[in-house]
Amino acid sequence: MLNLSNINVSYDGSRILRGVSLSVPEKSLVCLMGRNGVGKTTTLKSIVGLVKSDLGSVKLDGAELIGLPPDVRARKGIGFVPQGRDIFPHLTVWENLKISLVVHGTKANGQVDRVLELFPILKEFLQRKGGVLSGGQQQQLAIARALLTNPKILILDEPTEGIQPNIIDLIGDTLLKIKKEGKISILLVEQYLDFCLTVGDTFYIMDRGAVVAEGPIAHLNDEIVKKHLTV
Repeated sequence: MLNLSNINVSYDGSRILRGVSLSVPEKSLVCLMGRNGVGKTTTLKSIVGLVKSDLGSVKLDGAELIGLPPDVRARKGIGFVPQGRDIFPHLTVWENLKISLVVHGTKANGQVDRVLELFPILKEFLQRKGGVLSGGQQQQLAIARALLTNPKILILDEPTEGIQPNIIDLIGDTLLKIKKEGKISILLVEQYLDFCLTVGDTFYIMDRGAVVAEGPIAHLNDEIVKKHLTV
């Protein structure tokens, strides 16, 4: 599905990513973990084309994405929910959803109904401005908007950050439903360990711009957590 090989990224002459390689198989949820400032978000941005890679390869279904602009990568099947969500605060929930369809040139074809089933609270707030929603409701809107692009892979950057526990559980349940459907793979950057253990299949841990540990989520033991994740 998605394969990164030897990705290197530099900012102002400083190396940020050092040979990052990872894979997201079909029908799976992969957790990319690590302490703050180790390069997780930069890795995501290198996938979606928001930062330029000095070296390496990013392939989706075998097709090289390096060199393509972000909008082309999105149309090839990448759905991205950034940290901070980036919804349109002055547009209604419905307008936020509709603009996703318009930008990608797709018709609803029942997709809106599907995302409203996944996030039923949005159905109650279709005419409410995005900016007045709670953080958890905005996160649900951002994920729903990304799903309307019909992605092959959904990339989420810290979806539980600043969100109340009951909404975290709801988002976790929704990601498990999406994974079970088997149509969309998920790459999740997350620091909330219990969330990763609940939803993940595989983990990668980064430190100082490189992958330092990886494996099935069941192998994420106390020793690895203490060494690479405990602050």
